[in-house]
Amino acid sequence: MENWGSEEMQDKREGAPDQEGEAPGGAKARKEASDGRDLYLNIRVLVLMMTAFVLLFTFVARIIVVSGASMENTLHGGDLMLVWSLGYAPRQGDVVVVTQESYQEDSIVKRVIALEGQTVDIDYYTGTVYVDGKPLKEDYIKEEMLVPSYGEGVNHVTVPEGCIFVMGDNRNHSADSRLPLIGIVDERCVIGRGVAVVFPFYHWKGL
Repeated sequence: MENWGSEEMQDKREGAPDQEGEAPGGAKARKEASDGRDLYLNIRVLVLMMTAFVLLFTFVARIIVVSGASMENTLHGGDLMLVWSLGYAPRQGDVVVVTQESYQEDSIVKRVIALEGQTVDIDYYTGTVYVDGKPLKEDYIKEEMLVPSYGEGVNHVTVPEGCIFVMGDNRNHSADSRLPLIGIVDERCVIGRGVAVVFPFYHWKGL
């Protein structure tokens, strides 16, 4: 009499296919392959998200921490400001973030006073800034402008092509285009325009 039970046990021990045609360990292999594919997909999604995040905060918008008192009372030290970069071209009156390595490596926040081709005149005795001979209405400045500690500095200039003239709203405590070390700012050094203060929440406002 043939011993079918013994042969069945031997087949299973030797890795023979079961009744459904699948070798032992096949399900485990499929699971490992599935887990590996899921891990690959998760890493791929993470890399794409990180790439999009970097591109967003490099070319579109970013958050800048305001340092110092040069833009009071519009901005205060420690404010977090949303800055828009994509497609931005400076306009008179905008709050902008610029770099000027001749002054410092960190970016600085100022207000655009004049654009290329415009003439700036600063009269410290009346506390008035003129652009193309017309006095600016500056309700944003903190206090009456005095002669800065470094002297009158740049107080009469025609802004060259592709450049801007910037000043802080806190005129008596601002290093800006009046200071020869900063001077006229090339538009290529403009990071973007300040859109809003986003933190602290009690100071939230559009710019």
